[in-house]
Formats: sequence, structure tokens, C-alpha cells
Amino acid sequence: MLEIKDVVGGYGSVQVLNGASLKVARGQIVALLGGNGTGKSTLLKAVSGLIKPWSGSITFDGERIDGLRPDLIVRRGLVQVTQGKEVFPGMTVEENLKLGAFVVRDRAKASRALDRVYTYFPILKERRQQLSGTLSGGQLQMVCIGRGLMSSPKMIMLDEPSSALAPQVVLDIFRTIHRITQDGMTVLMVEQNVRMALLLAEYGYVIMDGVIHIEGPADQLIHDDNVRLSYLGGTVANREASLGTGA
Repeated sequence: MLEIKDVVGGYGSVQVLNGASLKVARGQIVALLGGNGTGKSTLLKAVSGLIKPWSGSITFDGERIDGLRPDLIVRRGLVQVTQGKEVFPGMTVEENLKLGAFVVRDRAKASRALDRVYTYFPILKERRQQLSGTLSGGQLQMVCIGRGLMSSPKMIMLDEPSSALAPQVVLDIFRTIHRITQDGMTVLMVEQNVRMALLLAEYGYVIMDGVIHIEGPADQLIHDDNVRLSYLGGTVANREASLGTGA
């Protein structure tokens, strides 16, 4: 569904991406891993149109999208949820969510999307008339993910969904992401919580210095010596126990 090929880019004269390539298949959840400053978020910005790649190609659903405006990319069904948990604090939860449906002209479709978001995040339905500026960090993250889902995209990109959240909230967020993928959503997720990302994902990429250095099925990467020693502290958690996906 998404193919990034040899993408080079950065900010001004500062080059961050040095020929990054990866693929995401339809219905798949893919984790993009790496430390600070390795190019993870920059690559997502290139895909979503927030920055223009200097070279290389980005193809989504069979169509080149590199160089398109962000709103046109959203209209094609590809949405990014940014890292900053950015909401309009003086607007209610529901008003913030509805902003995500700006490309949806069918009111009935937008209403169904809102209902679906509330099934994923029941707490947001309870607090739909509450000002967003009064929410906790975890609830703000739910609003941001929910807002990204309001346009009923084909694929969603999540930038550090667990950032600065309490452990139990992180687990709740990851369980919801798992549920979203079970409902057919394709997900590309940038994460520094490598253990949780690999427990959730089907495939993973490790980026260093703006280029992919390691890739493979997630259940293999979690046992890879380089990945385990660099990011996991030498330990591996149990997928089913952590995500509650066992029989």
C-alpha cells in the first residue's frame, strides 16, 4: 500500500534522510524504530507532505504522492497523527474530533466515523462536551488518534503514540491500536518503546542516520541480538500477555 524508495531529505541545508526505503502492505501494522535524531519523524513528515523530499519516491495506493500538499494526501486516505498531542484547548473534545473530518462532505459518514471513534475510546464519549485543555495526557493522545480516524483513512501513521504517558495508559493505547488494525486499518507507527512496538507490529524497520539498517518480521527482530541489546535490555516480553490477544 505504501512504498518509500530511496528518500533523501531534511530541513534547509541539514540532511536527515539518506536514502530511506520501506514498504507497508495493506492491512499490516509496521513499526519504524530508532533513537532520537535518526530520521523517524522526518520520514513520516515526508510521507504526509509536511516536508518535500529532495529525491526518491513515495507511492501510496499505486499513486506517487511525494510533493503533494498535506490536504491532498489526506484526501487520498493517508493520515498522520503527530507527536505533539496538539489540540485546541478552548474547544470541546467532540469539536476537536470533528476537525478531523474536514475532507468528509457526507455528514452521515462523518457521524458514523465519530461513533466508531467513541467505540474505540469510550472515555471520549463521556467527556465529549469537556474542554480539551482540561484532559490528561493519555486522553489528549486519544483525541489526536480519534481525530486522525475521523476521515475514515485507508492508512494512519502514528508518531510516538506512547510518548510521555504512564505505563497503564500506554498499554491501553496499544491495545486500541491493535483493535483498529483488527478492523482493517493499515498502520505505520514510529516508536521509541521498541518492546511494545514489536509486540504489536507484524514487521519492523530500524533506522539509523536516515537510512534503514535492519528490517524483518517483528517476532524475529525482537530476538535479533543487535535489536535486543541496543533497545530491549536483553529481555523479551510476551505478546499475548501484554496485549491481551491470546486465546
